[in-house]
Amino acid sequence: MTLSSLSINLSLTSPFLPSTTTNTCSSSSSPATTCSPRCSFVNSPVSFGIYRPRRPPISLIRKKSKLFRQETRRELVSASGSNDMTVPEVREEDESEIEAPLLDPESYSKPRRIALFVEPSPFSYVSGYKNRFQNFIRYLREMGDEVIVVTTHEGVPEEFYGAKVIGSRSFPCPLYQKVPLSLALSPRIISEIARFKPDIIHASSPGIMVFGALAIAKMLSVPIVMSYHTHVPVYIPRYTFSWLVQPMWSVIRFLHRAADLTLVPSAAIGKDLIAAGATAANQLRLWNKGVDSDSFNPRFRSQEMQKPLVIHVGRIGVEKSLELLKSVMDKLPEARIAFIGDGPYREDLEKLFTGMPAVFTGMLQGDELSQAYASGDVFVMPSESETLGLVVLEAMASGLAVVAARAGGIPDIIPEDQEGKTGFLFNPGDVEDCVTKLRTLLHDSETREIIGKAAREETEKYDWRAATTKIRNEQYSAAIWFWRKKKAQVLGPVNWLVKRLFPVPEVNV
Repeated sequence: MTLSSLSINLSLTSPFLPSTTTNTCSSSSSPATTCSPRCSFVNSPVSFGIYRPRRPPISLIRKKSKLFRQETRRELVSASGSNDMTVPEVREEDESEIEAPLLDPESYSKPRRIALFVEPSPFSYVSGYKNRFQNFIRYLREMGDEVIVVTTHEGVPEEFYGAKVIGSRSFPCPLYQKVPLSLALSPRIISEIARFKPDIIHASSPGIMVFGALAIAKMLSVPIVMSYHTHVPVYIPRYTFSWLVQPMWSVIRFLHRAADLTLVPSAAIGKDLIAAGATAANQLRLWNKGVDSDSFNPRFRSQEMQKPLVIHVGRIGVEKSLELLKSVMDKLPEARIAFIGDGPYREDLEKLFTGMPAVFTGMLQGDELSQAYASGDVFVMPSESETLGLVVLEAMASGLAVVAARAGGIPDIIPEDQEGKTGFLFNPGDVEDCVTKLRTLLHDSETREIIGKAAREETEKYDWRAATTKIRNEQYSAAIWFWRKKKAQVLGPVNWLVKRLFPVPEVNV
């Protein structure tokens, strides 16, 4: 199939390369992993229920909670010369707000043993954090650390870059059948982790497996770091009942208050967690952005494209607000759109775009995905639930001008002072605002090229190795410090009581 056939061919075959490969994978690939001929959920029936149209915004945080007050919400500030998150500018005079000092550099230069609990699997499940965790494991191994990965059992390799991988039997999420979950608390896994003797446990959150990771960390008396990747309170109104939002926040509070450190992919998500009382500001850190600027590069662009092409890359789910793009494309008859990815909402979305110049490619990987990105004219992201939006970074690295919703973690990638320079943001759910910005880019090739070039230059600052080094050396060290402090606070009264009951006799010299 050729690229020129994109405007009329609505088959599932990729329009970006002549190859007839039908492999399916996530939006990014790794040389150390292999993909099954087709992911199990492709072309499967929708199982999460009937799609409901967009609802009015729902407050995700109870304003009159006893745990916090909305009016005292504290802003996060950026450290000078750093992309990392730091404590509030104004702190209360309280011991709990003490910032963790860095440990002796010699202590974190030594190899560590790190146990990762990741749910769903970063080797098979289609999600934005797949690329993040694969690169994280890769660079931890390159730095000499021993790594063991516990994840759901689907498509799990025996090892990944030398890290041992353990698959835990999973079950489908009741509210979202395509998401596999696992508690990972079987005797086999507990004994494997105990034999491994980790220096630190790192678990993805929220989910079910994070409970197992927390239990094992307490059993073994090991520091635990939780990284927050899915903003479930935003998803709940889309898939089930809105009254479940507050119970979900209660679960998140329980988990992250028990953690020694919380990592978030964007400052916006960090603010939400602090406002909800899920964690203290000084125990929150930013997992810095990263992108593979070699794999995602303008050099992959195909010259066969003629009619303007808008592309979207990512999992096709109800929470991504993709139905908005139907109204947008109705107002841009001169353009085509390509959806690169798969998911439970694909069948409904294909029906919605029937008769329109739209293509659904399924999952692409490797050079095919790189060419798909680079061959677009504009990248569009209507989702309001992104904790960061790694596909936006990949599009920018490919030299594309981006038009995305001003929501979630996206403003961390295109901040206010960069709007119109490295990309455009539109008001969430505002069709006219989105159309106006898309039309500007589609009709003005010079502006499109300037913004695409600036976007590429911006992403060259972000490196997965640097992001991993920061977590390993600084943020894990902070978690260990907080863990030691907490342990001392717990054991302090016990030690005092022992000394009172069994005083050491004085020795006269």
